[in-house]
Amino acid sequence: MTLSMTPQIQSPCKLICELDLDKGLCKGCGRSREEIAMWTRYSDAQRAFIMTELDERLEALGASD
Repeated sequence: MTLSMTPQIQSPCKLICELDLDKGLCKGCGRSREEIAMWTRYSDAQRAFIMTELDERLEALGASD
């Protein structure tokens, strides 16, 4: 398989990498430090599940600012 044929892994990263230390979540994407570190090792199903939770997490972070 060539590099151009390598499947892309969907990521919610917005290149705003700042952790909310109280909640332990990234203010840009809503993932935890562990989720960010493990993202490429998660299955498609695991990533999809986490993606369903991110909007709610980001809303909670906005409410705490």
